[in-house]
Amino acid sequence: MSTPMSAEQAWRDLQRIRVPQERVYDEVERSASGGRRAAYATAAIMWVFLAGLGLDLPRWGVWLMVAAYLVLLSVPAVHHHRRSQVLLHHSHCTWRMFATFAAGAVVTGGTALLSGRLTESLAPMTAGLIQATASAIAFLLFVGPASRWAIGSLRRPGARTYRAGADR
Repeated sequence: MSTPMSAEQAWRDLQRIRVPQERVYDEVERSASGGRRAAYATAAIMWVFLAGLGLDLPRWGVWLMVAAYLVLLSVPAVHHHRRSQVLLHHSHCTWRMFATFAAGAVVTGGTALLSGRLTESLAPMTAGLIQATASAIAFLLFVGPASRWAIGSLRRPGARTYRAGADR
């Protein structure tokens, strides 16, 4: 019951299937990071948190700041998740995504700790502002290139993007 099929017809059918898949991955790569606004919002929230910690708050104040920080960080994440239009049937996280997350934590946390140590001799408010600024800048410098590197790994190894007019 099989019908003979020409190689050309089989190639066209394969391209008809592959092109939408490539477009889905292109859309994931385009929208996965949340864009510049999400990165700037996250950096601003982090800056306010670290600057607030420089005020020498009592223990309950620190815990209140941590709770507010976590709530404020969840707002852009929920907003981006709700506006995302791409729902993949099988989504997967690669080692690059985990490595990027860990490296981002090390870079941003290390910058916060190092700048805190270097500014210990200054007044608490000044030290907090310097620490917050250095950490936010390190975060912004890291998040763009690292996100593009991590999201680029969603494609299978060796998979090429579709080029219109290409034969193979």
